[in-house]
Amino acid sequence: MNGQMIYDDRHFEDHISADVPVQIYQGQSHSDIGFIEYYGKEFVQVNNILYNRKQFTFVSRPGY
Repeated sequence: MNGQMIYDDRHFEDHISADVPVQIYQGQSHSDIGFIEYYGKEFVQVNNILYNRKQFTFVSRPGY
């Protein structure tokens, strides 16, 4: 769903499988938008940049 926060491994896997972009925020500041290339326990990779899952918020952006 557009605007839904994603935080669970299942959410990240769904976004990779469905090729749905995510928007990334640090606090209330927009940091990036793109497709998840990799996710692990601590990091999510988008646009060749690793984002710490504890420092950044990931928001679903289908149709972006």
